[in-house]
Amino acid sequence: MSIRLTLEKNDPVTHDTHHLVFTRPESFEITPGQAVDMTLLREGLRDEARPFTPVAMTDDTLEFVIKSYPDHDGVTKEIPTLRKGEMVEISEPWGAIHDEGAGTFIAGGAGITPFLAILNARLERKGTLEGSKLIFSNKTEEDIICREELEAMTGLETVFTVTDQEDAGVETDLIDRAFLEEHCDPAAGPVYVCGPDKMIEDIVGHLKDMGVPEDQIIIEQFD
Repeated sequence: MSIRLTLEKNDPVTHDTHHLVFTRPESFEITPGQAVDMTLLREGLRDEARPFTPVAMTDDTLEFVIKSYPDHDGVTKEIPTLRKGEMVEISEPWGAIHDEGAGTFIAGGAGITPFLAILNARLERKGTLEGSKLIFSNKTEEDIICREELEAMTGLETVFTVTDQEDAGVETDLIDRAFLEEHCDPAAGPVYVCGPDKMIEDIVGHLKDMGVPEDQIIIEQFD
């Protein structure tokens, strides 16, 4: 069953990422970390759905942070042009990532969105994220989505790394085996991983080699 949402606000977060706030239908429920398939009700796009994860939900609103790819024709290219009052269609929620307790969150680019949902919900519920660490990889510092928000989350330890900017004020390494051995404790609870397929494949392999049990590795894959 599809659900229609009305856009209330569309604000830039970074140079290529936008924060979209929609009116939440009364009957809509979602578990933090789950995704929906979104379709724009525009000519030529009604048959193209893309997966996005709400980052927050209130009694009245459903919020997304979506990365735009100007070089790709389709849904994400149109995100910056969506205006208040426009409607989109979403699917029923789906997805494998959900909150299984404090641990290490490893994200690449837009893969941060399910973690924003989980961390926001837990912070609201418990008042602290003590015992949790976020490792977040991007190309450059300006690509880091919601950096100030993440750094301000009580109890959350953050490790940012960039791969295409040598003079950055954060780590400048790929998340390889050596990086994980420095920043990820295999005994520190579940490890959540979300990002491009190749990144997930590599990181999961490293984690298993480091002794993290397979049932403690929680993944979600987005293109």
